[in-house]
Amino acid sequence: MYEADAGRRFAGGTFARSGTIDDRDDPGRLRNAVSVDGWSPLWTGLARVGGVLPPPGQPDADRWALLRGREHPPRRGRPDGGAFRPTSRRLPGAGPRFDVRVDARGYAWWYVDATSEDGAHGLTIIAFVGSVFSPYYKLSGRRHPENHCAINVALTGPRGNAWAMTERPAHRIRRDADHFAVGPSSLHWDGDTLVIEIAEISAPLPYRVRGTVRVRPAMIGTTAFALDPAGRHRWHPVAPRAQVEVAMTHPGVRWSGPGYFDSNFGDEPLEDGFADWHWSRAHLKNDVAVLYEGVRRDGTPFDLALRFDAQGRWHDVVQPAPAALPRTGWLIPRSTRADAGYRPRVIKTWIDAPFYARSAIATRLFGEEVRAVHESLALGRFRSPIVQSMLPYRMPRAVW
Repeated sequence: MYEADAGRRFAGGTFARSGTIDDRDDPGRLRNAVSVDGWSPLWTGLARVGGVLPPPGQPDADRWALLRGREHPPRRGRPDGGAFRPTSRRLPGAGPRFDVRVDARGYAWWYVDATSEDGAHGLTIIAFVGSVFSPYYKLSGRRHPENHCAINVALTGPRGNAWAMTERPAHRIRRDADHFAVGPSSLHWDGDTLVIEIAEISAPLPYRVRGTVRVRPAMIGTTAFALDPAGRHRWHPVAPRAQVEVAMTHPGVRWSGPGYFDSNFGDEPLEDGFADWHWSRAHLKNDVAVLYEGVRRDGTPFDLALRFDAQGRWHDVVQPAPAALPRTGWLIPRSTRADAGYRPRVIKTWIDAPFYARSAIATRLFGEEVRAVHESLALGRFRSPIVQSMLPYRMPRAVW
């Protein structure tokens, strides 16, 4: 699949490992590694996410190891957040890699969000292999992720809302490094732009959801991050800042605005790894802030605060102060981060589901008042048999 040309086509550069399975997991060894090796403060964020720091001085023989969940730690990093190699040379960005391998029980998804320039419209698109929220994938024992793919479209705005998430079987799926088709809809990377062709039917009320979305990255992220010490769950911010053009025929809306593009990969069900999480991204004047925090299934917390500069380089920063948001209509707890003393507010909740919420919020981060996209995920709710019985009404499965 991707092994033959991984060095040529990876969307950025190297992968940051935040955890390894060896005797360095001892906290005392962790402190010694920091003092002896002289690593910069940026590693503190990776320690919060993974629980441990990577060992120094070991070669990164396989740049795709993190996407496959194997144990290949990176080389030592640079204080400015550059690629994890002794020199400042960086690999060229080359796209999102839709052909990444997904094994049994695993998943992959590619996520895009955008808001119109006036803030009135919102859009999220998620393309899944091994759809993490699929009741059919769960009932199947998650043996064949390729047989459970979907493209989720959620569009909101004063001139029309739309929702679609139809799961399709393996014989309706086509994917390679630059192209991913699920039935009549597809994502295609042409080297500069992600082009998304949408041809879906909504559920439970059937109506057409059709149009074209173009995502033009302003930067390419150069690092992926493990969200757990074993590296079973990984996150890659492909394009933290992008310009998105939306041209829908059903509903008939056209607009453009700032957007964001990332991907997630895992080797086990999402609910096996996490109890909940809260995530947000905000476009600052010059940088992009991404805040990630939650609780793993074993009860251990994780958090990460990053700023991406105009070149896509990431910088670990101290998390802003915790701030509560009002519960959703389904009473899901929501929280975020903001400058001390500032109270964020929800502008609009785009998706309000029994276990998941995505919203536009007004907040202040690092001295700037911004609008952010925020999500809260309650996987304890998702595991509920009652919630599982509700999912097919919004997530039908096609057999053709």
